[in-house]
Amino acid sequence: MNVSRIALAGGVAASTVLLLAGTASAHVSVQPQGEAAKGGYATVNFKVPNERDNASTTKVEVNFPTDHPLASVMPQAVPGWDIEVTKSKLAKPMEMHGQKINEAVSKVTWTATGDKDGRGIRPGDFQQFPLSIGQLPEDADQLVFKAIQTYDNKEVVRWIEEQKAGAEEPESPAPVLALTAPATGEHGSAADAKGAGAEAADKQTTAAADTSSSDTTARVLGIVGIVIGVAGVAFGVLAGRRRTA
Repeated sequence: MNVSRIALAGGVAASTVLLLAGTASAHVSVQPQGEAAKGGYATVNFKVPNERDNASTTKVEVNFPTDHPLASVMPQAVPGWDIEVTKSKLAKPMEMHGQKINEAVSKVTWTATGDKDGRGIRPGDFQQFPLSIGQLPEDADQLVFKAIQTYDNKEVVRWIEEQKAGAEEPESPAPVLALTAPATGEHGSAADAKGAGAEAADKQTTAAADTSSSDTTARVLGIVGIVIGVAGVAFGVLAGRRRTA
């Protein structure tokens, strides 16, 4: 009896922990496909879960950071959703591929289409919204996006609270994209490139020297073999003559 009660209590406790963990993690987030390297481009997914039991999410709005504007933002089509990309003029123009950029994307909005009963993100579901973004800043470790989630019952949830150092996670945290170190192949210095070229040249020189040495050795061995063969033939002829005599 006691064993059964303990097992039941343990099961209830475990279920409660899982439930609380699921509730705490059920917020709008952003994750890259692969890595989001500084100074490069990345494809990211905004994951939007539905937290309500009696309403569907019908609109998602993602606001882009103004301190590190992104000039290139291309959304991937999502079935059942209309996409609107909003651009704003920059207070200070930025350079991108040698050209001055006067405006950058400030917001992307997804709006559900179709019948009311079957549209949007339904209870218990989630949806991912892919974007290609760049050029990522080189002087930042992360980008903070502020998202607004709207339900078909007119409820609006604002995922806009930024995480403060040393503090607990806020109730409605903003999606944060962590940036990694720049890829050497794309953004390596000229010295690195020169060093790589010199190393490749050294390898080619070494390979050529090895090949030349191998060829010389092969030729010497070939000549020695011929000499030994001729000597053997001559010895055989002389031996035959001696026997005949």
